[in-house]
Amino acid sequence: MEIIVEETLSVRDCLKIMLEKSGLLGDAWHLRKMDWCYEAGEPLCDEDATLKELTICSGDTLLLIEGKLPPLGFLTVPIWWYQPQHPSGHWKSHQDRRNCTPSQGGIWRAISAQGAPGDVHAEVSLHYLGDIDISEDATLMELKSQAMTLPSFSEFVIPSPAFLRAWTVESKRPSRLLRADQQQLKEYKLGRRTEICLEPLQKEENLGPQDVLLRTQMRLPGERAYALPMNMVWDAARGWTAGSLRQRVADFYSLPVEKIEIAKYFPEKFEWLPISSWNQQITKRKKKKKQDNLQGAPYHLKDGDTIGVKNLLAEDDDDFSTVTDDIGKEKQKQLALGKRKSQEALRVQSSHVFSGAETPARPRGPEASLSIHVGSFR
Repeated sequence: MEIIVEETLSVRDCLKIMLEKSGLLGDAWHLRKMDWCYEAGEPLCDEDATLKELTICSGDTLLLIEGKLPPLGFLTVPIWWYQPQHPSGHWKSHQDRRNCTPSQGGIWRAISAQGAPGDVHAEVSLHYLGDIDISEDATLMELKSQAMTLPSFSEFVIPSPAFLRAWTVESKRPSRLLRADQQQLKEYKLGRRTEICLEPLQKEENLGPQDVLLRTQMRLPGERAYALPMNMVWDAARGWTAGSLRQRVADFYSLPVEKIEIAKYFPEKFEWLPISSWNQQITKRKKKKKQDNLQGAPYHLKDGDTIGVKNLLAEDDDDFSTVTDDIGKEKQKQLALGKRKSQEALRVQSSHVFSGAETPARPRGPEASLSIHVGSFR
């Protein structure tokens, strides 16, 4: 629908007029401006500002969105419970804590015959706890404390907020690690659409700015499977080099560095990429300086990545894959084959429709209609 209002009208009054014209009841609504690609943009948070001050022009589209905005300077943050597939899980009771023995890195040692990293990635367990309204000036520790007051959090037994690790959530998976408890939320630049998941810890954690949190998994000798993941903190202050990471992994598992092989797991492809020493591959100093950084291509290493570890004292081969990887690749192959068959069927159908009855059908690509929308950029 269209409405005509004065450009000096406030966002609050404009919202009221739009609600009246739409026949919608209640005050749990807010406005968002449609962006140039016809999607809902950021909400109009300052309801006392005029349309002119927010550069709302004639012809612009405003969307009525259900949900009341938090006060200016506050965030509404959905909170999730993140339960990784390793024995450092949440505590259902204090008795559970007494009956378990933590091992290296605060993680219980356990072996799973099917503990492949593919399983870990595919079975990310996120449990929705609820939303909290919190000031952008609040610290990450205060966010954890407020999250612990949610009614659904009562089923978990956590000693204090220091025993929680916070991640942002993207595509229903943990994404960016929020490491500094005393840092204000506005310094993280979370945005108004950010969701947070909380992961339980066995002991308090104080990660530095150069610390990288990785999930390492030792390959089981003679099996195409891995032990359950263990948290490993790598100090990358001296550089994100393959040699530094290999040395840290060797120290973590008390093995000689020359007797291990490591690889990063790419769950979306069900593939492993070995991380070997750059000194063995790069001879030109200038080229080495440019490429010897695991943050860049092809590894793009970041917090939360899975690193497979192979003990060469127990087995000496270059295969990091698992049965789960084989199944995942086969499923991807079948999906791609099905897509090609569907495209071929459309091509044949198109050929029958547009070809003459007596003229042999010429091979031609699939046809699709195009719609071009030109937005108003006034």
